[in-house]
Amino acid sequence: MTFEIEVNGRTRTVSVERSKHDGSFRVIIDGTPHVVDAVRVDGGALSFIQLDADQSEPAKAGGQSHRVAITEGASGELTLTHAAGLVRAIVNGRRSRRGGEVAGAAGEQRILAPMPGKVLRILVQPGQDVAARQPLVVVEAMKMENELSSPRAGRVKDVAAVEGQSVEAGRVLIVVE
Repeated sequence: MTFEIEVNGRTRTVSVERSKHDGSFRVIIDGTPHVVDAVRVDGGALSFIQLDADQSEPAKAGGQSHRVAITEGASGELTLTHAAGLVRAIVNGRRSRRGGEVAGAAGEQRILAPMPGKVLRILVQPGQDVAARQPLVVVEAMKMENELSSPRAGRVKDVAAVEGQSVEAGRVLIVVE
């Protein structure tokens, strides 16, 4: 299977093939092949082991392990949490851009906590007009500040959290209509 994945504003082509011999995966990212083993752990998390050496950095040997927690937002955007931090990704078919707007983000949008954490700052209030990708709330999780943005232009319908509040993963923080 081949996907186009937008990660932090950069589109990458990713192809994934399962090996018939040992169950590992051949993953090609923008033309660079990798061999990985992957297993699902903790529900939405995956554990990856890179079985080959990283061709871009010959000093790195194979066997590197990576744990990635995946949370899907209401608008189809994926939040990937790993040791280096938080990454937002859009997989082709989930959303596409047309004329600067984000297709598929019509109707009420719920901004969810990507993981357990603490609400540090609420940046909007009910009734406020917001632009696409405008920061709405800042949540601290895993000792990192994560700024959550609006998936589209609209109006804040509800602010369902308060500063200083502890929140669990998937809790609605802001609703944009």
